[in-house]
Order: sequence, then C-alpha cells, then structure tokens
Amino acid sequence: MRLKLTLNPNFDSHYEASSLRDNQGYYTNQQQPMGHPPPVAAQVALHREDSVPEEDLPGPPPAGQGQRPDSPVGDGLKPVVDEECDLVTLMKVVRGRFQATATMMRFSDLSPAREHLRRYNLRRSALEFFLVDQTNFFLNFTTKTRNKIFGKLVSLHPPNLLYSSMTRSPADVLKASGLTQRWVQREISNFDYLMHLNTIAGRTYNDLSQYPVFPWVLADYSSEELDLDNPATYRDLSRPIGVVNPKNEAEVKAKYENFVDLTGAVEKFHYGTHYSNSAGVLHYLVRLEPFTSLHIELQSGRFDVADRQFHSVEATWKMLMDSPSDVKELIPEFFYLPEFLINMNRFDLGRLQSTREPVGDVCLPRWARSPEDFIFKHRKALESEHVSLHLHEWIDLIFGYKQKGPAAVEALNVFYYVSYEGVVDLDSIKDPIQRAATEGIINNFGQTPCQLLKEPHPRRMSLEASLTGRPDSKPPSLFLCLSDFKAYVIEAPLGCPVVYVCIPRCSTAKSSFVQPHGSTTETLITVGQDGSLGLHGWLPYDRTRAYPNYFTFDKDPTLASPKTVRKISGPFDPSLEVHGRLFAVSSDAKFLVSGGHWDSSVRAYSLLKGKQVARVILHKDVVTCLALDMCGMFLMTGSRDTTCILWELNQQSAQGSFLPEKPFQILCGHESEVSCVAVLTELDMAISGSRDGTVNVHSVRDGHFLHTLQLPCSMGQPHAAVSLLAVSHLGYICVHSRPQNRSATTKGGHVLHLFTINGKYLMQKEVSSEVSDMLASGDFLISGHRDGSLIVWEQFGMNPRTTLSLGSPVASLALSPAQSHIICSLRDGKLIVVGVAPAPR
Repeated sequence: MRLKLTLNPNFDSHYEASSLRDNQGYYTNQQQPMGHPPPVAAQVALHREDSVPEEDLPGPPPAGQGQRPDSPVGDGLKPVVDEECDLVTLMKVVRGRFQATATMMRFSDLSPAREHLRRYNLRRSALEFFLVDQTNFFLNFTTKTRNKIFGKLVSLHPPNLLYSSMTRSPADVLKASGLTQRWVQREISNFDYLMHLNTIAGRTYNDLSQYPVFPWVLADYSSEELDLDNPATYRDLSRPIGVVNPKNEAEVKAKYENFVDLTGAVEKFHYGTHYSNSAGVLHYLVRLEPFTSLHIELQSGRFDVADRQFHSVEATWKMLMDSPSDVKELIPEFFYLPEFLINMNRFDLGRLQSTREPVGDVCLPRWARSPEDFIFKHRKALESEHVSLHLHEWIDLIFGYKQKGPAAVEALNVFYYVSYEGVVDLDSIKDPIQRAATEGIINNFGQTPCQLLKEPHPRRMSLEASLTGRPDSKPPSLFLCLSDFKAYVIEAPLGCPVVYVCIPRCSTAKSSFVQPHGSTTETLITVGQDGSLGLHGWLPYDRTRAYPNYFTFDKDPTLASPKTVRKISGPFDPSLEVHGRLFAVSSDAKFLVSGGHWDSSVRAYSLLKGKQVARVILHKDVVTCLALDMCGMFLMTGSRDTTCILWELNQQSAQGSFLPEKPFQILCGHESEVSCVAVLTELDMAISGSRDGTVNVHSVRDGHFLHTLQLPCSMGQPHAAVSLLAVSHLGYICVHSRPQNRSATTKGGHVLHLFTINGKYLMQKEVSSEVSDMLASGDFLISGHRDGSLIVWEQFGMNPRTTLSLGSPVASLALSPAQSHIICSLRDGKLIVVGVAPAPR
C-alpha cells in the first residue's frame, strides 16, 4: 500500500490546463468511448490453452551450485548482468541500462526480497523486483533477455530471495504459495488476499494499464447510516459490474450475439471498454500528483470537463448502474487512502453543467462523516461477513475460470480482444508505426490480468466454521473474537518483574537456533528489571491437545539459579526507569539490542551465545528508547541529548558487525529528552516523541525533517509529555501523552491521540489510567495500563471493544505472530497470556 504523501518541490497548479478546458466548447475534443481500434491480426486463438506458452526458464539451482554473494565475480564489481532495458514508471518509460554484480544491482543498493516474472504490453518480457524495504521497480526487456537475466540473478543466490515464489506460471505461483487456503481459513484478510492475487497476476503500481483492481462491494451510497448486516447493502459480486443492474443484461447479451466482424480478426465481446485501464485509474486519482499531470497529459494538455471528473461516489455508482458502457471497478486506494478524496492542492477542476457548483473534494455518501470515515467503513464492508462469503465469485470473474472461454460468455464477462494476453504478438509487427499504434491501444484500453484459476475458487469459511473447524495447532485470531477473551497466568515464577517480552516473527522455525537441538517450540524472549535474559519455549497451542485455544510455555531453565542466569552486561543508568522501550529483538531473532546504560551506549547481544557482541557510544547522554523496523534493516535510538540516531543493521554479516560503528542518520529537532521512537522503513518514516510534547517525523533514507505532529493544548496549560507511540500498517499513528509532572496529578490527564500517517489530527480519547505499553495491529490498538487494565480499541473512533482487569500494573505487551495471543508482563512478576476462550463442548 502507498500510504504516505510526499512534498512536491515542483508543484504546478495547472492553471493553464484549467484555462484550456474552460476556453473550449463542452463537446469540443470530448473524450468519446474508445470504440473499436483498427483490428490487428490475432496471432493465436483467444481461448486456447497453449495460447501463451511459457518460455524455457531456469529451474532452481542445485544445492551448492551457483555463485554466492560472498564469492564475487572477479573483483566483486564486474557485472554478471549488463543489458539495456526500459524502466516502467506509471505512464513513463525510461530507457536505460540494468547492471548487477554478485553483491549489488545498479538501480538500488538493496538485495531483492522477491522477484516476479512479468508481462508488459501483454508480452512476458518484464521483471518486477520487490525489495526488503517494501519498494519495488519494474523493468522491461526483450523476452529472451529477461529469461537470461532471471536465470543469472537466481544463480547468485541473493540472501533475501524467495525462490519458492518463482515457478513458471502465475497459476503455479498461487498454488505453491498456499495463500488461497490461508484466506479460506481466515488467516489473512480480504484486502491482503486481493493484493496478493493482483501481484501474482501481474498487476502493479508501476504500470497504469496493469494497475491493481478491486471490486465495488457496496450498493448503498444514499442512506444516512450504513447497515453492514443487511445483504441489500452489498453489490452482487457474482456478476460483472456492467450487469449488476439486471436491466442492462439484455443490452449486453444482444451486443455480443449481434456482433459481426467482416475481417474475422475480432471475436465477439460484451464490453467495448475495460474495468481497469489508465484513464480509469487517473479518473479516480486526479486530485493527487503525479496522477494530476498524467491526467492532463492524457487529455492533450487540459483537464477533462467537470461532469466527467470523479466528483461524487454516489453519482459514479448510479452511472455504472444506468449504463453498461462504463464498467470501471475500483482501485486499492478506496480502502486505505482518504487523501485521494480531498482536493488538497486546490486544483481548478471546473464546474458542473447542471448546478454550476465547483468540483472540489469528492462528494461522499451521507453515511460517511469524513474521508477517513468513508475509508474506514468501506474497508469494514470489504472485510464483512457478507463479502467474505461471496468474494470468491468476483475472483472467478477477474482472475479465475470465468475470465475466458465458455464460462466467460455465460457470465457476460467477455471484453474486447486486445485486452487478453497472447492475442497480439507485438514482436511480429515489423512496421514501427503500426507497432506503436498497437502498443498505444493495449496501454490505453486496459489489460486483463493473468488467469490464475481454471476451476471455481473455493468459498471462504464462515466465521463460525473457522472458529470451530480449525485444527488446535492454529488458534483463531483474537480480533475475530473480541468478546471471548480469557486470561491465563503462567504459574512458573520468573523471579524479578519482566519489563520486556517479545515473540520474534521468524521464531516459527521448528528448530530455532536459540532452542536445544531438536526442539519444536518457538521462542518467547523476556528481559527482567535486573537485566536477566530468558529464552522460553512457546507454542500458540497446547502441545498435549488437551485444551483448545491454549498455549505451551516452557520456562528457560537458566533462570532457576543465579549461577546460570544470563544477564545484560553493564549497569543501567540509576536515574532511568528500566522499561520495555529500552530493548528490541532483531527480526531474525539472533540479536537483542539494549539502551539505558550508564555510559550512553547501545549494545547488541547474541541470543545464541548469550554474550555481548557490540557496544557503540555516539549519543552524548543516556539512550532512553529504541525501536527496530519490521524489515530488520534499521535501528532507531533516542536519547536525553535530544537527538535520535538511525543505524543501518547488517544481519547477513558476522555477529560483530550487526551494529555498525557509524550512524546512518542523526536526527535533530527536539528540545528535551526523547521518550519514544518508531521507524517504518517501508514508509520511509522515522517518528520520535519527547517529554515536551513534540512528535517529529523524519525520512529514513535522507534524514530530512518532514513535519511535526501537533498535539492539542489548552490555553495556559503546559504541553503534555509524550510517552508512547504505536503505528499501524493501515496508516494510523497513536500517541499517548501524560502530564509533565506525573507525581502532582491524579488520574486525569492521560490521553490517546490519533493521527493519520500524513499528519492529520483525527481525534483524542482520555483514559482513566496511564498507559504503560501499547501496540497497534491493523484497525486495532492494544493498551496496557498502570491500573492493571488491558484494553483493545478500534483505532478509528477510539472505541474500546474489550477490557480485561489483570490485577497488577502492566509493564510490557507482545502480540504473537499469528495474533492468537497477547502476552502481558506485570509489575508484580506475573506473566499473563490472553487468548480466545474455548467454545463450550
């Protein structure tokens, strides 16, 4: 998802484009329906199984063969790949050269995390690289060159390359991924599954003609309140958008049955336009750059007339229902990006002919109170029970067996022939003028995704069935059962109070390196107030299978005796309260990083060897907080010296170099002690809060200051101190503030503030007790309080969904990787595990 907006240093108000639009007649140069472009001889039959033969691609290199990154070619800098190619970015194609050595690629200094074969202009000639920092780029070659490069890159064994995702066809990729089964069992969301399908089928943010496609899910855009429990609220997902209104069915059928092409080059079709194309994407995103400029370029240097702009959600839906000539589906931004609905750049988009009202922000349905409210409710609709039980029908139309062939004809789902892969062979067109014209047709008309399934897609399990029918080894997500929480006390005493608890994401391996040989448990890591380190065995289910939705906890035996206990070396600063924000575990569970030491150092410990492997001093005062990003690339530290430091980590090298001696960025801007930090490499954001109430946002890659999040302050009152940050991947930043002088206050003054990822202040919620730790997951926020309460909030609206009383102040929180359990450490030394209460038998 592309959540974060960036500053546009070359902003253009496009007054000239507005003037050109206003100085022409309404029908002058009006964009007409695309009609039928000149037919190009089809090189293969549309529906033949062998119409798109896969090229000979390299198989997985045998174990031990191929050049490793640590065995460079020659001097390590000689390219093993050096080819001319096109860098595809939205509607621009930049000619250039791609070079790769055994250790780097020319376009980026990051190793690819995934590499997918791609098509461009309906040819299988492109590669798309997905980097570990969540960025990606799209390169187009000739088909033979692409296959050669693919083989060479795979043979280099890049350390982060997931070879399991690179089989010969998109259908094989989907089958091997196990994503469909995970979706059926409700282990991943509808949104995430659709994004995976789009990616596997070749849809990309880098090519407007292959932009990710999402369904219209609602049919009610006029009610005052949105009733998600009413089936009539939803669109019929079993039918193409052009015939969701049954009144259009006869017209669409007649168009197909009566179509005759005298040349024989064009097969029958139901729709002369496509559900996803460049013009449609720009129609929705016209208020945001660079899409504004691309829209103007597509319209020959001017804005389109106001009545054809995207000015109202309800009006757009009505237009789709009234006529089958417009069959636009949605784009992912409808489910996560409220900013695309706002004309924040104040572009002159014209006036409507009928009312003379200016087109500004998009007119929202009456049930949406704001753009953020629309996105929140729209996403809830996508994840609703009704859509969950019918989404497979839409998948059959777009990615599945109803995309082509007799099933597509029966479903009224056949589009103009140039949108299908394999129909037109661009390489066989020698005339450059005809080739350019054909490429333009393909680019502008739209491209049907690669077909992923040739039989009906399985239906998703109902919520009830998913809770009762899943195996004991896969307990349900807490967020599916918010009213059925149950707290369990771990009876094994851990000695001193635990201030930090963590279950590393990668500790699901059956033989974790921090476990004894042959162990089948995961790892739960704890740090005590005295620095004692515990590596406990953990399973999110009962090993004996006797208790459903339970867990397995095996206490670290080294904690039983002072002689065997492992401790973080070096005393903590006596003036600092030891808390969980002083510790972090690397994403591969190999290292623990700590701050808070008397000498202002940052230290790294090997969890395998149980000893310190790095100690770096760059801050001028004690380190008060630190955080790791989800990618495992960057560590961020905050200090009493008012600065923050970003460290670029190297998990692939020897243990001693995990924590570098030189900083990646030094971030300034606070005037008092930094109290909390968060770093999001995938959004290029480093966020820091301080005791004077300031929350600053910097970029990670270049260290630029972006903006300050302003907390509201009453007249004459001092700014509250910021103590905690939690950032959701859906684009929410939650900030906890407390009074500056904690000892002089009673229960009041503790507030949760909610911002968007782009800095817009949404709301605040006062809480009765200070928050000692909190974490965000999707739409939810989990907070642990000093009065012993544990609260799960729905972030947008800050509505508490469930509350538990744990009986003692909460010190630290952790969420298991599968979101099945919350682990809470308490100040009285107990460890509490919260899970879903088992259903009565």
